Amino acid sequence: MGGFFEAVLSFPTVILTPLLVVVIGYWLVVVVGGADPEGDGGAEAGGFLGFLGLGGVPASVVLSLLVVFAWFTTLAGAELLGAIPAALILAGAVVVAWVIARLCVLLIKRFLPAGPEPSRADFVGMTCIVRTGRVTQSFGQAEVHAPDGSSAIVQVRQAGDDDLKAGTVALLYDVDPDGEFFWIVPADIAST
Repeated sequence: MGGFFEAVLSFPTVILTPLLVVVIGYWLVVVVGGADPEGDGGAEAGGFLGFLGLGGVPASVVLSLLVVFAWFTTLAGAELLGAIPAALILAGAVVVAWVIARLCVLLIKRFLPAGPEPSRADFVGMTCIVRTGRVTQSFGQAEVHAPDGSSAIVQVRQAGDDDLKAGTVALLYDVDPDGEFFWIVPADIAST
């Protein structure tokens, strides 16, 4: 075990060891709920990491990957390639860490959702088909089709006394976030 600590505390690995300790500490805090790994303030969108081809995932993940891979590469490089100058090992470790982190970012981006979270407000302005026998000020359901082709049954209400029965095409003109329902009017009235 003494050889491991000697390798960790020798140049060039010793430069990255404090950073590795910080990364491990950070992720321990994340695990116990003390930090949000996505709380970068939008740093994943671009900037310097985007320029390096590492954008699209939270900056905390990218920087952690870079530190871990660079640390491991300097450790392995110093032990396996002892005849090479330490500065070259450190430079090579940074390049290797970037390549591996870039591959990891490409893989991670495949599993992250693209775009903003959908909300009820996205349905406002769309037409729907009433699915219940009638729609009143306190009762009703309708089927609405999203732009992606999916459909949803939503709670609807009407303010007037229009005769909205099953099969009627209506327009969702407002959403009530507290009551979790949409206000509707007949589509033929909305188009006039």
